[in-house]
Amino acid sequence: MANLKEIRNRIASVSSTMQITSAMKMVSAAKLKKAQDAITAMRPYSDKLTELIQNLSGAIDGDTPNPYTQERPVEKVLLIAITSNRGLCGGFNSNIIKAVNQYIADHSQQSIELVTLGKKGDDILSKSHTVAANDNAIFDALTFANASAIASDAMERFANKEYDKVEVIYNRFKNAATQIVTTETLLPIVATTEDKNEASTDYIFEPTQEEIVNELLPKSIKMQLFKALRDSFASEHGARMTAMHKATDNATELRDQLKLTYNKARQAAITNEILEIVGGAEALNN
Repeated sequence: MANLKEIRNRIASVSSTMQITSAMKMVSAAKLKKAQDAITAMRPYSDKLTELIQNLSGAIDGDTPNPYTQERPVEKVLLIAITSNRGLCGGFNSNIIKAVNQYIADHSQQSIELVTLGKKGDDILSKSHTVAANDNAIFDALTFANASAIASDAMERFANKEYDKVEVIYNRFKNAATQIVTTETLLPIVATTEDKNEASTDYIFEPTQEEIVNELLPKSIKMQLFKALRDSFASEHGARMTAMHKATDNATELRDQLKLTYNKARQAAITNEILEIVGGAEALNN
C-alpha cells in the first residue's frame, strides 16, 4: 500500500484536475448557449433558401445552365473537412477524421483533394493525405464574410471544372450530448424532380425566374457552408462540455476512492502505533 504522503499528493493532484475540468465545463456551457442560439436561428432560413433554390433550378429551361448546377462525371472531388482548433472534446475531431478516411477509401477511384478547416484535422490528416489548403483562423472570427471567401474559392474552381464535386464533412449539432457526422454535397446543386409548372403556380417572378436563381445560387452555397461551420462550432462546445462533465465526475469518483484509501492507511498506521506502544508497555511491566 502506498504511503500516506503519496496518497495525499495524488488527492491534491486529482482535486486540482477536477477544478480545471469543472471550470472548462462551465466555460463551454456558456459558449454553447450562444452558439446554439445562433445555429437554431439560422437553420430555418438556410434550409428554406436551399429548398427554394432546388425547386426553382429544376424549373428553368434556359439555354445556358448555371455553372453551379452542372452535373458531370465525377473524377475530381474537393472534400472540405471541418474540425476544431482545440482538443479535449471527446470524439468530436476523431469522428470527422474517421469519416474522411472512410470517404477516401470508398471513393478510391476518384481523385480527392482535401481542404481542412480547423487545426486538429489538419494536424492529423496532413500526415496521411495531401491537404491542398487549410484555414485554422476561421473559428477565431466566424463570420459570413470569412465563410464566403472559402465558398467563393470552391465555387470558382468548380465553375472552372477543376473539380467535379465539392463535399463537406462536419459535425451536425443535435444537442449537447449528440453530434451527428454529416456529409453534404455543396456543389453541384441538384434540382428537385418536381413538376416545372408547380413553381410558377406558387410564385410570381420579377424580373425573371432564371435571373433570380442565378442571383440567389451563390448566396445559397455560401450560406450552406456557413451553416456547416456554425453547426460544427456549436457541436464542438457541446462535445467539450459533455467531455469535461464526464472528466469532472471521474475525477470526483477517483478523489473519493483515494480519500477512502488514505483514511484506511492512516487508521492502519495509527493502529500499528498503538500496538507498538501497548507492546512496549507490556514489555516494561514484565
